[in-house]
Amino acid sequence: MSKWARAALPALLLLAAPALAQDKVHNYGIGQAATPSQIAGWDIDVRPDGQGAPPGHGSVKEGEKVYADRCAACHGEFGESAGRWPQLAQGKGTLASANPVKTVGSYFPYLSSVFDYIRRAMPFGDAESLTNDELYAVTAYVLNLNDIVDDKFVLSKETWSQVKMPNQGGFYDDDRDKAEKAFWNANPCMKDCRAPVKITGHAQAVDVTPDDKAKKGGVE
Repeated sequence: MSKWARAALPALLLLAAPALAQDKVHNYGIGQAATPSQIAGWDIDVRPDGQGAPPGHGSVKEGEKVYADRCAACHGEFGESAGRWPQLAQGKGTLASANPVKTVGSYFPYLSSVFDYIRRAMPFGDAESLTNDELYAVTAYVLNLNDIVDDKFVLSKETWSQVKMPNQGGFYDDDRDKAEKAFWNANPCMKDCRAPVKITGHAQAVDVTPDDKAKKGGVE
């Protein structure tokens, strides 16, 4: 190879690298890059501190009507459940019992847990059909059914921090890396850990059903 070619080759490779990388990413012939609006449609999670909550607001009073129209048929008029559908209200003090009742008031640790679930999954069969104001309102009403907010409360991003969930302190970080470390095996077996299986016996078929000859001989 000539001196010129040896000098020019690295430069040509550098120029070709972006094109090669682009072909590697976009050479499948399917799909397209997601637009900001499409991403926004999926990016709807809300943090416990309220970050990510959408604009809007809704009062307990407004939520009562939304709940009656869209939720009560399954969850009961007062969150007591209708039939086999989940109970939403009451159940306080039952988590340590033999029959815990896990509701918004007794179990959920954060307001965002309630809000986010309603936003993504409710009403059943018509998920994500609620407007932001309806979503805030029905969430406020469910909180009110659990005596977490009063009748005049208006839920919004601005009042988010005023909601204190009763069971927030009932959750803690997974601490198995410390609490169970004494049980860990520092040198776990990785190969040929179990002895070969040895067959010590075989099952026998025992036929206890009388055959035709036995019946003819008078045996029942």
